[in-house]
Amino acid sequence: MAASPLPQAPSFRLDGKRALVTGAGRGIGLAAAAALAAAGAHVTLAARTVEEIEAAAAAIREQGHSADALSLNMNDLVAVSQAMEATEPFDIFVNNAGTNRPKPFVEVSIDDFDTVMNLNVRSAYFAAQAVVRRLMAAGKPGSIINVSSQMGHVGGANRTVYCTSKFAIEGMTKAMAVELGPHNIRVNTLCPTFIETPMTRPFLADPNFRNSVLSKIKLGRLGQVEDLTGAIVFLASDASSLMTGSSLLVDGGWTAD
Repeated sequence: MAASPLPQAPSFRLDGKRALVTGAGRGIGLAAAAALAAAGAHVTLAARTVEEIEAAAAAIREQGHSADALSLNMNDLVAVSQAMEATEPFDIFVNNAGTNRPKPFVEVSIDDFDTVMNLNVRSAYFAAQAVVRRLMAAGKPGSIINVSSQMGHVGGANRTVYCTSKFAIEGMTKAMAVELGPHNIRVNTLCPTFIETPMTRPFLADPNFRNSVLSKIKLGRLGQVEDLTGAIVFLASDASSLMTGSSLLVDGGWTAD
């Protein structure tokens, strides 16, 4: 009796794909770029700090992978749109550029609010729009990975603006998934816990804050950028081909209770 054919495991490889990562000079963005390149994608690293992204792209190439750098201020929406129009469509977009200004709710200034919301929401929205327009014009499928946070699912003291921005990203992602599904463009969020990066390191240097964070992470340790790279490659690849409008929480169990 002939055996039934076994299901085929999906590929996590990204050979022949073009990926764009914003905020790619350091932290999560740099880790994402390196991981996608190692999986076979040609990666464009975008950020304002030219020296950082050029050095990062060079380091990726030294590893035998494919990468280039794109100097881009994500708050300059016209420049972002023009940059997307001037290049071939990106199959993968890691929408990562973001910022935070932790303060008690009653101390948040208009400038604080606008700075966080402009980059985390306004710029992320229109960057995704520019990438998707190129994909749709070319009739190509794609994977959009909006970098959100566990704070897009729970509240936190001194993080009213950041939580507002990340809850917005979660809603934006679901609505994008509804609209873009017929075009075979998938949209998901990556939701990390506190990851030790240049942005978070100053806050985590406070022992009281660090201990408070660790008390909520069920696995008992802070995240490292390497903890996110498997999830990023998964969301970018055909291994997640039936996944859209979802949130992938890499939070050490923070949101489990």
